[in-house]
Amino acid sequence: MRPEHCVTRNHVEVWQERVLPSGPDRIRFGTVLRGSLLPILVWAGVACFVYYVCNPLAAAVLGGLFALSFIVGFALRRRAKHSVRCSVYGALGGVLDKSMAGF
Repeated sequence: MRPEHCVTRNHVEVWQERVLPSGPDRIRFGTVLRGSLLPILVWAGVACFVYYVCNPLAAAVLGGLFALSFIVGFALRRRAKHSVRCSVYGALGGVLDKSMAGF
């Protein structure tokens, strides 16, 4: 994959598409986070709830699940010959997007 075509809206899915630029433009990490505010708040809220209600170990397991999903997404994108930057953005956006699929 050519570097100028990586990190585009075609390769990175985020929760709210309205924050993405129109067309296949390069996006920044802040754009991925801004488009994923709701899933980030849900993940943080669930982790805090589990931490206070159950115990810190359950919150650590939840954080591990998030990290594992991120690592698998990153590895799959790197195997598909995406750049490191595109793989990081895509893995983060993908984990946040897929975790909110039921909402």
